[in-house]
Amino acid sequence: MLTQADDFLAESEALHTLIAPLDGRALTQVTQFKGWTIEDVILHLHFWNGAADLAAQNPKTFRTLITQMMAALKSGALRTFEDAQIEQRGTDLRDAWIARVREMAPRWQAMDPRARLAWVGPDMSARSSMTARQMETWAHGYEVWDVLGHERAENDRVKNIVILGLNTFGWSHQVHGLPVPPTRPALELTAPSGAVWSYAAQGGEDAGAITGPAVDFAAVVTQTRALADTALRSEGPVARTWMENAQCFAGPPERPPAPGSRARSLAPGPVDG
Repeated sequence: MLTQADDFLAESEALHTLIAPLDGRALTQVTQFKGWTIEDVILHLHFWNGAADLAAQNPKTFRTLITQMMAALKSGALRTFEDAQIEQRGTDLRDAWIARVREMAPRWQAMDPRARLAWVGPDMSARSSMTARQMETWAHGYEVWDVLGHERAENDRVKNIVILGLNTFGWSHQVHGLPVPPTRPALELTAPSGAVWSYAAQGGEDAGAITGPAVDFAAVVTQTRALADTALRSEGPVARTWMENAQCFAGPPERPPAPGSRARSLAPGPVDG
């Protein structure tokens, strides 16, 4: 049973609940993320959800798609390539996105979590692929919740993203051209439920520690919040360097948002998710 598929579905349904009342004009609101509109966010999620599903269902066709995508990436036209693959816009796009999620999630629930699937870089497990889909939905959902002025009701399923952030400690350094430290800091994070998630330091006790809300850790490793805008505490140089360069997603090196540049609009009230 691939439980991450349940979490991906729940994350998508939470975002859908938020945007379901919006008309086509409202979906063109510009977010605080690189000038993307809400529609841009949904199109991006829809494309990559489909790519992940294609990798599982038809690896040969997936490899053809990725070859074309990599050519677009090298020419600086990745967004244009994504846009060209998706016909729908506006409310039709929103409906197609959630329909695909609801159709693919049950099939992924039945998959072997250890099954190897082709991807943009190295092959990954079905568990990792589904965690990545949840992560992207949660991370890109941030800009939608922000622009609409709502506070997301967080859930302990964010633990999947915490673990992804933990597992990409080395990658966060490598992608930014930094040496990977021989030690990894300890984590002590408070879950939305109030539970404490503890992960011991690796390689030595002098690695330092990161403490604070689990949601803030997930926000930093997905680069949806500046470290200075969270309640995380980074003790020791290894911990601070990691959090200043954290990047749990693949692709070229990206920098976190500037302090104060990503925040909710005036909030009309929380929306359950």
